Amino acid sequence: MHDQVDSFIAEWQRERPELDATPMGLIGRIARLEQHLSRELARIFGQFGLQRGEFDVLASLRRSGAPYQRSPTALFNTLMLSSGAMTNRLDRLAARGLIKRIPDPHDRRSLLVQLTAEGLDVINRAVEAHLDNEQRLIASLSNEQREQLATLLRCWLLDLEPNQA
Repeated sequence: MHDQVDSFIAEWQRERPELDATPMGLIGRIARLEQHLSRELARIFGQFGLQRGEFDVLASLRRSGAPYQRSPTALFNTLMLSSGAMTNRLDRLAARGLIKRIPDPHDRRSLLVQLTAEGLDVINRAVEAHLDNEQRLIASLSNEQREQLATLLRCWLLDLEPNQA
């Protein structure tokens, strides 16, 4: 079996045989997969009026457990965003009534971000559709292949993000 990336690598091997183009195969395939996955994820998120980043904020709040709230700093850290990007996302979600900012009972100078009842309903439905979609996207992989891929990607990510573990 050959894919389009194999063709690119073969051309490089023909043109520059002294170069090892193996990394292009790995990185190229991941980049192409990311394009396909982003398109498929956006389609599902769009059904709920969400962009990927907005889904990520709501999902982070939902994962935190009741009362579904985090500080903006905690959100910022879990989502690896600039503070400006985080503020924009929070403003859009608040304008739609999916989150609210509430005073932090432990620090009068701070606010917490909390899911509203509508936000909880939206993220609960969206995450179900998202997981169904992800199951569909990985359906061609056996359970063993899924475990192998998860292990390899985890090792690679831990190498690239050593302080995130």
